[in-house]
Amino acid sequence: MNSIPQFNQEKDTSSLISSFTKLIGLADLSKQVNFRRHSLVSLLMVVKWLIQSRFARKSLYRFDQPAEFTSKTGRNILNDGRINWQKLLCLAAAKLIKVLKPVIDKRRRLALIVDDTLLARSYSKKAELLAKVYDHNEHKYINGYRGLTVGWSDGNTFLPVNFALMSTKKKQNLLGSKATTTDNRSIAGRRRNQAQRQMNDVTVELLKQAINEGVPADYVLFDSWFASPKMFWQLKQLGLDSVSMLKLSKKVYYRYRGRLYDVKSLYERLAGSKLKAKDDYLYSCVVEAEYQGHSFPIRLVYVTKRGNKGKYLVLATTRYQLQPKEVIQLYGRRWQIETYFKAAKQYLALDKSQIQSYDGQCGYFAITALTYDLLAWQERQAVDERTIGDLFYLMNDALPDLAFEEALVYLLSALKAVKEEITTEVERIINNFIKLLPGFIQKQLQRSV
Repeated sequence: MNSIPQFNQEKDTSSLISSFTKLIGLADLSKQVNFRRHSLVSLLMVVKWLIQSRFARKSLYRFDQPAEFTSKTGRNILNDGRINWQKLLCLAAAKLIKVLKPVIDKRRRLALIVDDTLLARSYSKKAELLAKVYDHNEHKYINGYRGLTVGWSDGNTFLPVNFALMSTKKKQNLLGSKATTTDNRSIAGRRRNQAQRQMNDVTVELLKQAINEGVPADYVLFDSWFASPKMFWQLKQLGLDSVSMLKLSKKVYYRYRGRLYDVKSLYERLAGSKLKAKDDYLYSCVVEAEYQGHSFPIRLVYVTKRGNKGKYLVLATTRYQLQPKEVIQLYGRRWQIETYFKAAKQYLALDKSQIQSYDGQCGYFAITALTYDLLAWQERQAVDERTIGDLFYLMNDALPDLAFEEALVYLLSALKAVKEEITTEVERIINNFIKLLPGFIQKQLQRSV
């Protein structure tokens, strides 16, 4: 096995960033995202410097000052409320997908993935629109924001394509300073108003913007926090089919064979019928959901919860023609956005921002997502043997160390068993090889023989 080649980090990183910005045409995107500055400092220069700071995991105050401009100039551009950071990320991702599309199998189901992550700001007090955010893992409120993210996936590569930094509209949960502007005629005002609206409504807006900017997709994957007949219907109007998990709620009803059931009651109906549970899933059926007088078909798939046979999960899709196995396989792709959140926080310091202004935090979020897009594009080239973040370790965990030892023991045991049929020279080579093996493998081999 060849060792991973070494490289000049500073030189190669700069060259890599330049190739990426040229590939997505960043210099031509400045006017489209409303970059207005009457100086020789371009958005391209600043974004390159900001991406380098993400690789270095340093704050903008501690990171090396560029030669073309001062670090203060870079921070001022990052805090510029006129720049549409959402559109910049959408356009860059759409260009990158266009580059990758010729090498993507046409049978692949292209999907957008939606989820949010907690961005804690435990020590901040005056950050704009800072709010109390409920942490569903710790079951308590934490100071910070929710980073709502839309990503794109072909089953192999994941790219973040849009985002919104969510706060709260409840005055009692607002901790930081109020929004500096709420004028919907400006980008800064619309951005702040968006942060204080319902997350599901903002999700539909982000998906619509991504589609309009040229991001190709047929499906939207999301978990139970976003799932509802309203969301299914709204996405269907955008030409997108949904694949999601449903809450085990008794407040939402679906029509099955002329009667209304919640998902729990429907499970009891199916379990009490003559239908037999399958090997890969329990039950599957097509029901009708309703929203504002509109009814539309949805396929429900009941799946055994891993590690607990007494419980089950419910998957739903508006593409009811899909087979249950296809629904399960497609929803499993949603885990890619969780991998993105972990890598972005652990390696790109997504949740380590010290910026106080809301515009600056949105710019920081967009730059981190762009940096991840760069890494995903580089990984797709299949040239660099390095991987994104801890994916290397995850792959190693999926291949147990004992698999090689057991295979070796099996091979040598088989050869020893047929030693009468092989030459004396081959037997001598095998015995010499066994003597060179580690002691614990020799003992395991002797026991198996």
